[in-house]
Amino acid sequence: STGARRSAMHAMHPVGTAMVLARTASRTASSLMSRCRQISSSGNVGSLRSLRSFIDGKAVEPSVDAETSIKVSPSTGSPRLLLEHASRADVDRAVKAALKAGAVWAAKSGLERAAVLRRAADTLREQNDALAMLETLDTGRALSETLVVDIVSAYDALYYYAGVAPTIAGQHISLAGDSFAYTRREPVGVCAGIGAWNYPIQGAAWKAAPALACGNTMVFKPAEDTPQTALELARIFKDAGLPDGAFNVVLGGGKVGEALASHPDVAKVSFTGSCRTGKQVFRTAADSLKKVTMELGGKSPLVVFEDADLDAAIVGALVGNFYSTGQVCSNGTRVFVQRSIVDSFIDKLVHLTERLRIGDPLDKATEVGPLINETQLKKVEEYVAIGLAEGAQLICGGKRVRPAGNADLANGFFYAPTIFTHCTDGMRIVREEIFGPVMAVLPFDTEEEVIARANDTPYGLAAGIFTKDLNRAHRVVARFQAGVCWVNNFNLAPVELPWGGHKQSGVGFENGLAAVEQYTKLKTVIVEGGRIQNPFASGATS
Repeated sequence: STGARRSAMHAMHPVGTAMVLARTASRTASSLMSRCRQISSSGNVGSLRSLRSFIDGKAVEPSVDAETSIKVSPSTGSPRLLLEHASRADVDRAVKAALKAGAVWAAKSGLERAAVLRRAADTLREQNDALAMLETLDTGRALSETLVVDIVSAYDALYYYAGVAPTIAGQHISLAGDSFAYTRREPVGVCAGIGAWNYPIQGAAWKAAPALACGNTMVFKPAEDTPQTALELARIFKDAGLPDGAFNVVLGGGKVGEALASHPDVAKVSFTGSCRTGKQVFRTAADSLKKVTMELGGKSPLVVFEDADLDAAIVGALVGNFYSTGQVCSNGTRVFVQRSIVDSFIDKLVHLTERLRIGDPLDKATEVGPLINETQLKKVEEYVAIGLAEGAQLICGGKRVRPAGNADLANGFFYAPTIFTHCTDGMRIVREEIFGPVMAVLPFDTEEEVIARANDTPYGLAAGIFTKDLNRAHRVVARFQAGVCWVNNFNLAPVELPWGGHKQSGVGFENGLAAVEQYTKLKTVIVEGGRIQNPFASGATS
């Protein structure tokens, strides 16, 4: 299954936890699971659980004039949570708390920072099931996914950067005579993290882990639709020994993100989201020349050559289009299939797609849950209508689904996995990011042709190829204009490797050792080992 494939890729490290921490984590996990059950049954606006920002080690009272919004369940369409937005004053308070904590956190050794990250990682693993349920309640993504991907990936990030923290170092360079120089990698300061709604805790950990490992502090804004696991991560960090203020969570929408990106004491902004919003955040951050990392949208190509393992390629197409209900930035929604096998590919693809189980995401048998909200559902419906109007042929899906046997799901945002054929490269469904379960299958004839077509996009986040000819695979991958490429697989994201896009899909990289460069600043120090030379003709002694 797809979940098993992801689980195998994200194998956890065997690490022990002190008994007292294990008992505390167990009690916390039990309490968290109980809270999840209460949230899942909520539906009355008057009884909604209220969420508040987490600043300087505690949940804070919102400002008197603070905005609020209601979080609706993706599965039922019913109100589920009341979000109390941070004001600009709250953002300022969070940044000031991060500045204060930074003096303490940056002074710790890499080993000391690593110990905190490992303790937090252990707690994540202990609370995997409860946090996965929160993630499913927020995102609507199937529990069969969140149990094996989201918290595990967050764990991997914290554990990986715990290993990196003690190794962060500069260089020593010998100069003429007895002189020498060295470089220092120093924390940049307060970092702003702005997360996306499709993989909330993974996104928070991918930003927080390298930032904290490098000695920085962070103010993190989760997406308005998916705030809960970031708040839980903040509490986990606190319990693991992170100083109060070193990781803050501010809730809200675009105004909060703008306040963070424009704050004069924020040194770096890491953003994940749409290309349009990312450009706005970039412009705001550029006013004060902040360091930025941008992981934006994509319209990735997945290329299947005639010699490929057909069954494996079809699994790649399914994973690259319908996992997480198609709400993945790197998805290979442009599936190029060599003409000699396109009919066989489509027949098998449709057969497997129609068997995907759509339903209650809390049911572990469910494989496809709802879209995140009504806005996203309408966007998908509009693009499907556009595809039909442009002449594409709909061969699977293309409609809203109301899962049978559960009346509570009648108003959920479910949409059938959708496949279009007879597409052309100029169609909007082929060129524009839909961020939903919509695949376009496009035949091709030659290698040269498909490379040109695959690269004919303003995006460059990812690309994939299926072939048994490894010489061809390396040749084609070398010409893909994309930041992340796969050979005979799709959408794997090990934290040990850099993740980022080219062209309009982003700036900079997350994960791997590349992230250390994003979260540190270099300082060059030159040490004179002899006597300074006087360059002036007057002959004055130095």
